[in-house]
Amino acid sequence: MATCSTGCAPAVRLCQRLNRLKTLDGDMMATSLKRCLSTLDLTLMGVGGMVGSGLYVLTGTVAKDTAGPAVIISFVFAGIASLLAAFCYAEFGARIPKTGSAYMFTYVSVGEVWAFLIGWNVILENMIGGAAVARAWSGYLDSIFNHAIQNFTETHIMQWNVPFLAHYPDLLAAGILVFASVFISFGVQVSSYLNHIFSTISMGVIAFILVFGFVLADPANWSQEQGGFAPYGMSGILAGSATCFYAFVGFDVIASSSEEAKNPQKAVPVATAISLGLAATAYILVSCVLTLMVPWRTLDPNSALADAFFRRGYSWAGIVVAVGSICAMNTVLLCNLFSLPRIVYAMAEDGLFFSIFARVNPVTKVPVNAILVFGILMAGMALIFDLEALVQFLSIGTLLAYTFVAASVIVLRFQPEKTNSNDTTTTSPNVNAEVSPAPSESQTITEDSEEPKQYESFSDKLQLVERQKTRERRGVGHLKAYWEPYLDRLLGDCEPGEVVAFCVMTLIVSSVSLCAVLEFGNGQLQFPVWCFTMLLVIFTSAYVLSLALIWIHEPQRNNQTFQVPLVPLTPGASILFNVFLMMKLSLLTWIRFTVWIAIGLFVYFGYGIWHSKEGLRELQPKDMAARYVVLPSGSLVETVQSVQPDGQVVTSAHQISSSAAPTAAEAAGKR
Repeated sequence: MATCSTGCAPAVRLCQRLNRLKTLDGDMMATSLKRCLSTLDLTLMGVGGMVGSGLYVLTGTVAKDTAGPAVIISFVFAGIASLLAAFCYAEFGARIPKTGSAYMFTYVSVGEVWAFLIGWNVILENMIGGAAVARAWSGYLDSIFNHAIQNFTETHIMQWNVPFLAHYPDLLAAGILVFASVFISFGVQVSSYLNHIFSTISMGVIAFILVFGFVLADPANWSQEQGGFAPYGMSGILAGSATCFYAFVGFDVIASSSEEAKNPQKAVPVATAISLGLAATAYILVSCVLTLMVPWRTLDPNSALADAFFRRGYSWAGIVVAVGSICAMNTVLLCNLFSLPRIVYAMAEDGLFFSIFARVNPVTKVPVNAILVFGILMAGMALIFDLEALVQFLSIGTLLAYTFVAASVIVLRFQPEKTNSNDTTTTSPNVNAEVSPAPSESQTITEDSEEPKQYESFSDKLQLVERQKTRERRGVGHLKAYWEPYLDRLLGDCEPGEVVAFCVMTLIVSSVSLCAVLEFGNGQLQFPVWCFTMLLVIFTSAYVLSLALIWIHEPQRNNQTFQVPLVPLTPGASILFNVFLMMKLSLLTWIRFTVWIAIGLFVYFGYGIWHSKEGLRELQPKDMAARYVVLPSGSLVETVQSVQPDGQVVTSAHQISSSAAPTAAEAAGKR
């Protein structure tokens, strides 16, 4: 047994290092960045991040190749899944107003290695998003000049026929990214003002598209002669939803900007709700107009809306749409270039990524190094990759980030809050639980009968301690009082939040298993009916049981910031929805994703785990705390004192008594 313990010790220490949590500072509003963004600024950032190339390009691509006119339903499903995820992002952004988005949320609740992988994927998500927008921007501008730019590049520069790459290097897309990166480095206010201008023009063009498009609508384009409303069936609708997720990924720029918001507790939830509602409405109505204007089989995937007006004989309207689309795509480009360097900055600030990216320009208050380096990398991706490959690769990273954020909401909701080690106490078992002072002989406590009762005997005081212990057991992360008589013997010995964390893991595993059976059970795996049914029952039961076990525990109740409603049901549904959409993505997308994860693990184990600030914090000497109860002169006293390793008393951290607490030496003497 001793040999096994000695041999397992390195593995245990490694697991502890991989799953250590981030310690937040006491002052959540303290930052080296500049807090200058209002609710309107965040809302327009969210709208700008979502309404761009997805509206002008993705609607035509999904309608023609995946879902047909039923792309409307695909956007509805993707919008619902995004709404569930947006709730989770809004709670975290209001509660933890720090840059880093999903990376930061995972770090404070799940663990370091998971946070790094999520941050690594969010970096890829923003790089691909910016590159895809730049490609779409270039394609739209090229369509205005009758593809003159493409023809010139292929004829006089170069072209290639390599799988998964574009047919020619898009120099225009790469150039616009480099130019925008330089512009973003001037400061957040400059970026915000420019985003206001582009967003206003874009919303005006969208209003024009809806009004004029419904005038030109022809219901015959949804008829059976043209292929019907849902030519690819429910499978095509769901596959379209997985790709349409790309349209809504921009709302996380609001959470990424929370460290630069004036009042993040109020601004982040309001901006998230308004921007997501506006974007979802715009996508559904525009896709309806597009498929009613022209037959869905004839849509041009590169410039669907502008081409539709051109083909109906309104070339001037097509030019208006093209100009509006360029403005909209500029807003998405700005949002991607805005949020990407801040996530890199957050990871570098925590020591998990190269420290050069943690430097903030003292004048502009932005991480200039991260902006320029990753802007150039994004330009390189836009130069060689085509739009479709970029979009499919983007969705899987987004869905994974949403899944971990939803899981983090559950874990953190049922976990006792921790304060900074600089405070007088290192941890608080339950900040929401009221600590009732133990009365002295001269104090009285009012019982349910509202008659004052005097506590004078020693036995009465011990009964009071037992009642306080019972009340503390019902704190955050413990069983609710109603369920204690039934499940206390089974679950009562667990640490606060331990059962919930295990249930969240079971929730994710059962969701993956259930969705895999639904997606592949009758197809590739060809399960018999009895086996298919049995697996559905088992994994569904595990999913429901996990939610039930989480629900019977006491959550945190915080009325000061926004909280996700119906926890754990809302984040649990988000996890299930996200996992199901991930199963709809192609095998090649999963292979690319696996390669990217492998590269990330190489970076983490080669650099991040050795330079982690949380790891360095663990190496520093820690205060030791002594807690004991003494009964001097007939009064009940609980004393907590922090003691340094050399035995010197530093502070008296906590005391519950009406009289002064004795020192450690006096307590020992009385014993």
